[in-house]
Amino acid sequence: MDNKAMEFSKYRLERAKETLKTAKVIFDIKDYKSANNRAYYAIFYAIRAVLALERKDFKRHKDVIAYFNKNYINTEIFPRKLGHKISLAQSIREDSDYDDKYVASEEKTQTQIKTAEELINKVEEYIENLEK
Repeated sequence: MDNKAMEFSKYRLERAKETLKTAKVIFDIKDYKSANNRAYYAIFYAIRAVLALERKDFKRHKDVIAYFNKNYINTEIFPRKLGHKISLAQSIREDSDYDDKYVASEEKTQTQIKTAEELINKVEEYIENLEK
């Protein structure tokens, strides 16, 4: 394993964890739209942590997620159900950010945060297994 790629991957994973912490703080003050945004970005940064191991990156979110789905979800390196959760998270984030009439619920925001936690844990396990 390329040491620089591993270090960069770990940096991105830490960024995901920090962003998740921010989502939780924002959730606690009941700003659900902003918490949805931060939870989604925690997911996005965790995905990019995996891609960093291949030195792979894309400019557009949809390309990052499509590559991750094709190479890690469809091959079941990560559970398929996680792929569905990631798609839902992206949709909720877009609604929260761009739809003025969207009402972000406490329940959906909790789901976003749980998805981010689940993915971050899975990515952390994946990285640890590669280091062994």
